[in-house]
Amino acid sequence: MVIALIGSGALTGYSAVAEAGGILLYEAGQEDSGLANAGAAARAMDPSVMMTNPAGIVRLTGNQLYVGGQLIVGRIDFDPDGNTTTSGGDGDNAMVPTPGPSLFISHQLDERSAIGLGLYGNFGLGLDYDNDWAGRYVVQETSIVAASLQPTFAYRLTPQLSLGIGPRLVYGNYRTESAVNNNVGGASGYADGQMEYEDHDTAWGWNFGALYELDEFTRFGIAYTSKVDLDFEDRPDFRGIDNPALDTAIEQIAINRVGLGLRIPETVTASVFHRISDEWAVMGSIGWQNWSEFGDVAVELDAAPGSASARADRHYQDTWHVSLGAQRQIHRDLRWNLGIAYDSSAVKDADRTLDNPMNEAWRLATGLNYRWDESLDLTLNYTFVYLGDMDVDQTQNLSGRRVSGEYSSAYLHVIGGGVRWTF
Repeated sequence: MVIALIGSGALTGYSAVAEAGGILLYEAGQEDSGLANAGAAARAMDPSVMMTNPAGIVRLTGNQLYVGGQLIVGRIDFDPDGNTTTSGGDGDNAMVPTPGPSLFISHQLDERSAIGLGLYGNFGLGLDYDNDWAGRYVVQETSIVAASLQPTFAYRLTPQLSLGIGPRLVYGNYRTESAVNNNVGGASGYADGQMEYEDHDTAWGWNFGALYELDEFTRFGIAYTSKVDLDFEDRPDFRGIDNPALDTAIEQIAINRVGLGLRIPETVTASVFHRISDEWAVMGSIGWQNWSEFGDVAVELDAAPGSASARADRHYQDTWHVSLGAQRQIHRDLRWNLGIAYDSSAVKDADRTLDNPMNEAWRLATGLNYRWDESLDLTLNYTFVYLGDMDVDQTQNLSGRRVSGEYSSAYLHVIGGGVRWTF
């Protein structure tokens, strides 16, 4: 009897773009969320801009504090088809409601420089299937969470050109749980066991940005975020292993550490903002994300007679983002935002997996900003993320267990907002 524990990996930064479950997000409760990321590197109207372009805080006067939050809900339902060889149900809605707080503060040092600090989480994934579902031997629960602490400095080189930098300390936590099939090697009648893996790590990354203000109506921004490597290493925890042959086979695995190298990918975003009149402004963004280095994110137990392989290649590919948005100043104190965005898929249909079902994503976003008084703004946003139909056909190499089917019309709702205080 040979047991293979597949454990290798590389990360992106919650979707996520908000892919299925989240991974690297554009949303962090800030006003840009209501624009579907359009103009995010050029708009620069509150301290949250340090997340999308550190150079933008040089435009902010005095001291400004933005406190935001959001909630992500949705439906990600799997429908197994006749090619599935494992008994069990459809897992019900696997989407885990995910809250996300954020805080940004900026301070104008003088007419040419500013500093700031951001605390935000724009990366994460959470899926929770029913324990007896058809894919339980691949995954029952999984979560990846990352939070960033980013001090920021921006300097105006010329009246038009500003540069910014933000070293980013990232804390990440990875957890996964799956069932263990006790009925291998001719055994029968055993209930499933359990395997759990969890670890955390911290790592550094960098945000760089440039902002060019052509005139009082038009500005351009470009921003780069570096990759962040999170190294997780822990011993899997096994419970309920009742088959004596299986218990002997996994004994060595249970005492060894399994290392995962998860990578938050580097990104490049270019944006433009143009004010047409006192009432209207339009904006747009294009972006690239280096998902091809996402690699393998799996801790998967596979058991069968014969030899074993410990390689799990996810075949991820780079993604592209494009977004367009508009703002209308409805009233002196009330601003309306609207945006639409598209992100290409980080996986081909043949490479999609149950623990991270990603797909191309369409965003429709809207929001309102209300100026309560000279020092206080209130923001409320809503984003609908449509992931569409996602086919999955995943087979474990050793056991030959196959899970095949479709996530039909998957979608996310992102509801958020915040308060900006100028003092």
